[in-house]
Amino acid sequence: MSERAEKAIYKVFIAAPVETVWRELVKTDEVLPFFFGAVCKTTGKLTIGAPMAMETPNGKYRSVVGTVLDFDPPRRYSHTFKFTGYDDPPCTVTYELQPVDGGTEFSLITTNVPAGTKTEKGMAQGGKMIVETLKSVVETGQPKLGTRLLLGVMGLFQPLTPKQSRSENWPFDKITKF
Repeated sequence: MSERAEKAIYKVFIAAPVETVWRELVKTDEVLPFFFGAVCKTTGKLTIGAPMAMETPNGKYRSVVGTVLDFDPPRRYSHTFKFTGYDDPPCTVTYELQPVDGGTEFSLITTNVPAGTKTEKGMAQGGKMIVETLKSVVETGQPKLGTRLLLGVMGLFQPLTPKQSRSENWPFDKITKF
């Protein structure tokens, strides 16, 4: 069995009610800047057992695929997580929302990340950006300027996305099998 990295937790305070943060987090079929400009797709609604995929706005590529493990509005959402561009096994991502004085404590928790893999490196780099960008989007309606510029540059490099990440290689029936 492969070694797994310890759990990583990324937290941020968001000056908005839990319900507002939740609505932003679980949007489907529209661009989510805090998920690197991806669109969350599923077969209907996000429910336990449903496949989900983060794909480019034009639908050509799926960068992340998974299956919903827990869905408890507006407190907790968890899913398996696999980068389609890597041959690494999936890990688990959990989002927890706690009401606190003046807003919401939002936590992104990663578990069972394969140690020493590209997935581990990607998750470590992306976790902070995700929570900080979600905070900015909820509080101001848009990501910070640096994030907007990064998303624009990422869009320019989309043609260089690995062929294995093409959406047709990750149909929903395949996603539910891991």
